[in-house]
Amino acid sequence: MSDTITDTLLLVRPSNFGYNKETAENNSFQVKEGAEHVIDIKTAAINEFDSMVVTLKSYDIEVIVIQDTDQPAKPDAVFPNNWFTTHASGPIITYPMNAESRRPERREDIIDTLTERFGYNKRYGFEYLEEDQQFLEATGSMILDRDNKIVYASLSPRTDIRVLEKFAVLLNYQKVIFHAYDASDVLIYHTNVMMALGTSFVIICLDSIKDESEKKNLLQMFDKTNKQVIPISVDQMDQFAGNMLQVKSKLGEKYLLMSTSAYTSLNEDQVDEISKYSKILHMPIPTIEKYGGGSVRCMIAEVYPVI
Repeated sequence: MSDTITDTLLLVRPSNFGYNKETAENNSFQVKEGAEHVIDIKTAAINEFDSMVVTLKSYDIEVIVIQDTDQPAKPDAVFPNNWFTTHASGPIITYPMNAESRRPERREDIIDTLTERFGYNKRYGFEYLEEDQQFLEATGSMILDRDNKIVYASLSPRTDIRVLEKFAVLLNYQKVIFHAYDASDVLIYHTNVMMALGTSFVIICLDSIKDESEKKNLLQMFDKTNKQVIPISVDQMDQFAGNMLQVKSKLGEKYLLMSTSAYTSLNEDQVDEISKYSKILHMPIPTIEKYGGGSVRCMIAEVYPVI
């Protein structure tokens, strides 16, 4: 059975979603306009979240919903993929996060619940590296090819090569690093907004990678691991077309999850190429995207039971 694609997703239902000016310092996808409407934004985000969960469950995708604690207020708790990863080989790992306001998202009760239910037998934590200003925001920073034990990472203020090296050594992964930039020549904050990896394909904004040798290295690795490259433009990336996740239902059906914004940005050829490998499932989350600067993939922490 492939370890690359999960059939169990963990989502955190927000209590205090809103625009976070601290994370906006290096997340150019966040929009401040209208952020003063705190109650309306929170209500809309919760409604979008609940609707997304209903949609996922209607396609027989296993969803674990954890309610965010009301205090302390955590405006980004809806993005749990940034603070932990699970691995079928046994470990559950927690990560150092760039914004101090996000660190309370790491919850031992969630770790305990997952450990008890899915059998994790090793626990590692890198959060001590926050003291040294070294960050690695889990599957925001890292795109994991679990079958081939490769970690892809675009270096940024939130993705430090020193922490990445520790992860790679710990789990015996080969690391492939590069630098990706947005339209304003600013380093993209998370790898998972410009790249999504499926079992047989990769969706990637190659135009965001300026170094030709880095680009060549990536393409060689995709070729070596038999991934069809489906390029997206910078404009499409800005609509979160890089922020997708392939999962499977309880019946084994493969779905590529994305936002409606991402889906509507795709052209017919891109949809056809994706559809060779996966059914497309898109959900509208405009409030979460606008003020949180993340999309569907950011909202999902993958759960891999211990084999």
